[in-house]
Amino acid sequence: MIADAASGVVLALRGEGDTYALSRILRQGDPLASAAIRVLGADVLAPYALDHRAAPGGADDEAVVREALTAYPPGPGASEVSVWSYRGLAEASHAFLSGGAGRWPQAPRAGSAWVTDAPWPKLSHRTSQLAALALPGIATDLTDRLASRTDDLARGFVRAVRRRDWLQAAGLGRWLARLPHVPPTLGLDNGLAFVRQMSSGDARVALHLMAAQQFYGRGG
Repeated sequence: MIADAASGVVLALRGEGDTYALSRILRQGDPLASAAIRVLGADVLAPYALDHRAAPGGADDEAVVREALTAYPPGPGASEVSVWSYRGLAEASHAFLSGGAGRWPQAPRAGSAWVTDAPWPKLSHRTSQLAALALPGIATDLTDRLASRTDDLARGFVRAVRRRDWLQAAGLGRWLARLPHVPPTLGLDNGLAFVRQMSSGDARVALHLMAAQQFYGRGG
C-alpha cells in the first residue's frame, strides 16, 4: 500500500493519470491507509503543492489525513524523526488542504539540536528519513538550520551512493536540491540521475527524485 501510494504521488507530480485525490488512493476507515500516510508523511499531499497537478484537497482528503494524525500521534519518548514527520504532515495539512486551522491537531514541538550537534553520518541518516519535509512552504525552520550543514549532507549523499543505499541517497539529494550553496563539485544533477538509473524503480526513491525535479529543477 505504501508503494502504491508513493507511485500515485509520482504520477501526479509527473502530470500523468487522473487528477490526484489522496482519498481515492488511501481511504478513510482503513487502518493500513492511516499507517501508510504516517510513513509517507507530508508527501501524500505533495501534488497539492503544484496547483496545476491536482484539484484542491476536499473534505474526503481532509478526513483521511485527520484520521491518520489522530491515530498515530508521537507518544512520550517518540524519536525526533517521528515527531518531525508528524509535524511535517500537520504543516502540510495547514498549507495544502482547506480545513480551518482549528480543525487540525496541533503540531508538536520538535527538537533540532541534532542538526548542529550530530556527526555527519548520523545527520545524513536522520535528514534522509525526513525527506518528505523538503516541500515548498513547510519545515522552513528545519531547512534554515540544515543550510549550515550542506557540505556534510553532500558527504552523506556521496557515501549513500557508494553504499548503494538508494533511498538514503534520494532523500539526501532531495534536501540538497532545496538547500542553497550546494558544492558544485558534488555534481548533484548527475548524481540524482544515477540514483534514478540504479534504483530499479523503487517507488519511494522515485518520489524523492520526482519531487527534487518538479519543485527545485534538479536531476531532470
